[in-house]
Amino acid sequence: MKHLQKTSVLSIALFLFSFVLITEARAQQKVSVPSPGALGDKYTPTQIDFASEDGLLICGNLYEVGKDKPVILLMHQAGYNRFEYADIAPKLNEMGFNCLAIDLRSGGKFDGKPNSTNTNAIAKGLKPVFIDAQQDVRAAITFLNKKYTQNVIIWGSSYTSSLALLEGAGNAHVKAILSFSPGDYFGKTRPSLATVFANIDKPFFVTSSQAEAKAITALRGDSKLKTNQSQFIPVSNGYHGSRVLWEGQTGASEYWAAVTDFLNEVK
Repeated sequence: MKHLQKTSVLSIALFLFSFVLITEARAQQKVSVPSPGALGDKYTPTQIDFASEDGLLICGNLYEVGKDKPVILLMHQAGYNRFEYADIAPKLNEMGFNCLAIDLRSGGKFDGKPNSTNTNAIAKGLKPVFIDAQQDVRAAITFLNKKYTQNVIIWGSSYTSSLALLEGAGNAHVKAILSFSPGDYFGKTRPSLATVFANIDKPFFVTSSQAEAKAITALRGDSKLKTNQSQFIPVSNGYHGSRVLWEGQTGASEYWAAVTDFLNEVK
């Protein structure tokens, strides 16, 4: 009888331990696509097109809440498209920001949807690499500046987070920069971000996964942060790029809190 009791207790303990492991594993599962939900129904985008500096047609989704509201340019990571922001942009609308999520020429199919700007580029015989998209970024900033007669907050993810810093630092029409997982992605074709961080005077918010944070801190070097400049390092492991903010993503709430604080300061 005692042997049976011990076996039963052991079985229950093993069951509970397995349940805890499975629960923790599910809690840490990575969300692979955005889920717009109710806010996505409330704030639906309008498709727009405009020309890049070389005439290539850029396609985007404009989430507009008011002509007098601040405006954010949203730029996707490598291999992605404007739908990286399908559940981020409506939340920014709810906070009182107009948003334009664009397809950059360096990108691809994501969430079952094509990157229309990349498709246009390929149709023209172009083979766009990361740095080719900087002209698309400049064109989008100019488009939004003229449309809303105000300077623009720019937001990048992975390689476009570096474009945001490189372009935003010297572009007179950029008000502030959000950069998710930046790095020296362009080799010798552009200066190191270490140079940018040493000289940038504009407000910026830089963040990443926890594992990437040390490399970004090294790029920032000894430069002293100025007003409304910050590097956010998460308590959670985090993820690469803006997808860390997707609905249901582990750790999203701490990132959203930091992003909200920054945007409230610079809007």
